[in-house]
Amino acid sequence: MDAFVNSLMDTLGPFGIALLMFLENIFPPIPSELIMPLAGYEAASGSMSIAAVIIAGTLGSLAGVVPWYYLGKAMGLRRTKAFANKHGRWITMGADDVEKASDWFQRHGAGAVLFGRLVPTVRTLISVPAGIARMPLWQFLIYSAIGSAAWTTLLAMAGYLLGQQYEAVQAYVGPVSNAVLVAIVAAYVYRVATFGKRQRRKAEKSEAKTAEG
Repeated sequence: MDAFVNSLMDTLGPFGIALLMFLENIFPPIPSELIMPLAGYEAASGSMSIAAVIIAGTLGSLAGVVPWYYLGKAMGLRRTKAFANKHGRWITMGADDVEKASDWFQRHGAGAVLFGRLVPTVRTLISVPAGIARMPLWQFLIYSAIGSAAWTTLLAMAGYLLGQQYEAVQAYVGPVSNAVLVAIVAAYVYRVATFGKRQRRKAEKSEAKTAEG
């Protein structure tokens, strides 16, 4: 995996990092927690400045949240939940996830967009209720940019500092990153395979709570 990121940086430069982070936001199972540290690690070798990595990652991440914002704005809560029920298997996002993100946004407002960008489980989803609530686009982009910059900087700097110890860690970075990628893919396949079962279980629990109330 580290060789792939390095090759992408060599071939496409900062655009390659921005592209990966854009895709990470469009398709949440792609992990920024793996992309940005590896990009920072490779930057330590001098192939690209760490500032370029952070800026590219931030811009790519910011571009990736805009489609989700417009999805929420165009469809509203009810239709977005229906969309999640129909297609959520592939992005491991159910209607209950949309509902939770919407509730969180309602409680915390604009701050939810900023701090939500720092939380892996809600980083992408928080864009949807922002669109549903018709939060002004300029405000959404500013808060998203601040949160995205903080997140990408944290991850990239972790990899960059690790890269400063290249001789000590070079033998481990590749195998470890590959193992993490395999674990992420396995977790994704499991979530896709069990999506329907988990959704039915959640629906049953919700119905039980409604009946008790």
